[in-house]
Amino acid sequence: MQVQTHTSGPLPVLRADAQAQAQAVPGGLRSLFGPSLRSALFVAVVTGLAYPLVTTLVAQAAFPKTANGSLVMRQGSVVGSALIGQEFASPRYFQGRPSATTAPDPDKADATVAAPYNAALSAATNQGPTHAALKESVAARVAAYRELNGLAADAAVPVDAVTASASGLDPHISVANAELQLPRVARERQLPVAKVQELLRQQVEPRVLGLLGEPRVNVLQLNLALDDLSAATLQPAAVHAAKE
Repeated sequence: MQVQTHTSGPLPVLRADAQAQAQAVPGGLRSLFGPSLRSALFVAVVTGLAYPLVTTLVAQAAFPKTANGSLVMRQGSVVGSALIGQEFASPRYFQGRPSATTAPDPDKADATVAAPYNAALSAATNQGPTHAALKESVAARVAAYRELNGLAADAAVPVDAVTASASGLDPHISVANAELQLPRVARERQLPVAKVQELLRQQVEPRVLGLLGEPRVNVLQLNLALDDLSAATLQPAAVHAAKE
């Protein structure tokens, strides 16, 4: 039995259409290259240049201090930021909230060391209330706080004095915390307690919009004002000694 094939009919037409489509595809891709490139450049210019430039200009014009990091200046030098806490070890200063931030250990590649208020590595301990290490550290902080401020062994201690914030960078303490430290600071600086109390009252920040959060004190701002108060208080005595 023989099978006959027929080459006549629509087959040449179909083959010609397939060849035409194969030749048309590269041309179609080339026609899309130009619009795609222009679209990519447009998006890059708008989102990578124009938008950041506009937001930066608006921020610098409307909120220059905030846009530049809320930096605190003294005598032409940056002494810190109002948004980031600092460690004050001297008993002459109000002390901030504990910080659990760390930094890479320079001696061990895979280890870290304590670095309070490290803004480059904001973090918390992630230890829960039942964590044994947290209980031990809080108990040690409570004992140290009571001893430093001359409190009774059973005196209540503000929670922000013995626990770290979630960010580890909190620049504020509660008013209750500051008031418990006030007698020690006044004694160390030989300042009248009433003057330090008035200074503290001036530094209290109210609730945001009168509703959010609690009244608080920025530790850096308070300590800078404290230094100014000490300088102003000592100045008359220094002038009198010079005259003698």
